[in-house]
Amino acid sequence: MKPRVREGGLPAPALLRLAAETAVAKKARDVVALDLRELDGVADYFLICSGGSEVQVRAIADAIDEKLRERGARAWHVEGFEGRRWVLLDFVEVVVHVFHERTREYYMLDRLWGDARSVDLGLEAAD
Repeated sequence: MKPRVREGGLPAPALLRLAAETAVAKKARDVVALDLRELDGVADYFLICSGGSEVQVRAIADAIDEKLRERGARAWHVEGFEGRRWVLLDFVEVVVHVFHERTREYYMLDRLWGDARSVDLGLEAAD
């Protein structure tokens, strides 16, 4: 049982997909969605993506935050906008990680949560 509860808004899978579509629209690279529900993770889903520069990282994170706010989802916690190397947007069930490519290589979050099942968002068709 999770101690935090997001009020109203989109169901987690729809929020995850909308965040991913928004990231792709801003030319995010290596977009990966992980299902953490069976792992007792800190959230139900992670969305991980990369930008090639600090400016792009900020643009991706801003676009996701704005798009989800339009749909009634507000981030419970946000980190990293100042540094723009790793921006975290925590929407309770869905946590979005927007990395600078080199920062993502260093932290290897994809491998850290390697036991999680990948979620196919069908983004190739959307691109």
